[in-house]
Amino acid sequence: MSGLFFSTSTLAEDSLDDNPESSPLKSEIEFGYQSHTGNTDSQALNSRVDAEYTSGRHRHSGEFKLHKLDKNGEEDKFQLTFEAQSDYKLGTGIYLYGGFKGIDSRHSAYYKDYTLSGGLGYQVANSKDLLVEVEIGPGYRYQEPNLDELDDDDIIFPNIVQEPIFRGQFSSNWQIIDSFSLSAKVTLTTGESNSKVDTELSAINNITDDIALKIVHEKQSHSKVPNGLSDTESSLSVNLLFIF
Repeated sequence: MSGLFFSTSTLAEDSLDDNPESSPLKSEIEFGYQSHTGNTDSQALNSRVDAEYTSGRHRHSGEFKLHKLDKNGEEDKFQLTFEAQSDYKLGTGIYLYGGFKGIDSRHSAYYKDYTLSGGLGYQVANSKDLLVEVEIGPGYRYQEPNLDELDDDDIIFPNIVQEPIFRGQFSSNWQIIDSFSLSAKVTLTTGESNSKVDTELSAINNITDDIALKIVHEKQSHSKVPNGLSDTESSLSVNLLFIF
């Protein structure tokens, strides 16, 4: 097995900020590849592009992820995830937000999983070392199940979902010391068909100025699942980040 994970970044403030001395742009590019040979022949490709632009009262961010997995010469998974959000600062710590998240997949339980929402955000803390934000607001959800690929262990129901939702999100980033940081994001999406909680916890430890170790734990919980299935799924990943 072999694996690579690359990251490039330019630093800027992660918050709505009127400080003219801070760079308005923050960007990241990630690339990961794994190859398995032996009894199983598989290749996995992961890539991510993220950008955030802050100017005056405005903040715009976007993220694009690609995950592709081939097994024994055939495509086993192909998934695109894209997010976009715009914020407008109303006053000290308070902002309006509007955002969209979409997932397109050819081989998982959903062909399409789209969420649109907007509302109010509040910066509980905003300093050089600690950023804590809370967002709440209404929205709309569209989900189209992939009936051709739906398996007995998929924790969804085979129904098209089109419904209003409520969304709440808590996010934080804590730079504990210069070489170590922790971040957390918890997102609640609730509607008539189901409620879902997505949790992402990550830790980044700089090994050198150019290399860091990143550990990410992700968990997804549903309020309703088919009989006999667990309502929670989780994953843990460990990556090396090369910053250049």
